[in-house]
Amino acid sequence: MKPINKSFVIGLLLASGATSFAAQATGTEAGDWIVRVRGINVSPNDNSTQVDVPALGGSVAESSVGVGSSTVPELDITYMLSPNWGIELILGTSQHDVSPQGSALIGALNGLPPTGTGGRDVIDAWALPPTLTFQYHFIPESNFRPYVGVGLNYTIFYGEDVTGPLAVDGSTVKMRPSLGWAAQVGADFDLGNSGWFANIDVKYIDMDTRAEFRNTAVGDVNVDVEINPVVYGIGIGRRF
Repeated sequence: MKPINKSFVIGLLLASGATSFAAQATGTEAGDWIVRVRGINVSPNDNSTQVDVPALGGSVAESSVGVGSSTVPELDITYMLSPNWGIELILGTSQHDVSPQGSALIGALNGLPPTGTGGRDVIDAWALPPTLTFQYHFIPESNFRPYVGVGLNYTIFYGEDVTGPLAVDGSTVKMRPSLGWAAQVGADFDLGNSGWFANIDVKYIDMDTRAEFRNTAVGDVNVDVEINPVVYGIGIGRRF
């Protein structure tokens, strides 16, 4: 029997190891499309000016409004420019209630005749905030791939309704659109070698608006609101 060539054996072992690693490493590459579906919670960090109510003498002292949170589905699509760099478009829409804050304002609203709409909320509205981020993926060859992103958000508010104590026949409210920056951090976790992966993601969106009420139970009402939500998401995705 011929002696076994040690260099040949070492070469086989190295080749075997490289093949095994390649089979396990199912990371991103240039030209990949990535689609994720998440469940998200939109949690506003709201802050507003004092509420301006001319019929009550102008700005109501120590008044403000608060924006409620919302849990909804979200879709995002990423195109990888290289193994490390990608562009992501984030799509989703969420419903939010706006409520009055401050004892003087709440007292004035509680003194209005009941309208039959119930509740303290004064606005029911939907937000459509398409967001485009430029991402950096730290270790694209790994089965665990953290990333960060920064970009722009443009939010359109629609379906705005006056509710609660301000609602009377003919009352309307309009919320101005918002343009701001967005930042995100997240990670993908491969589920075997199938191309499917789990995902966690957190975003901050710079978002503000001006709500303009007309023909309410107290006439015109105006307030500027910083919404600035943190968006927490968990979901599943696939590379194509």
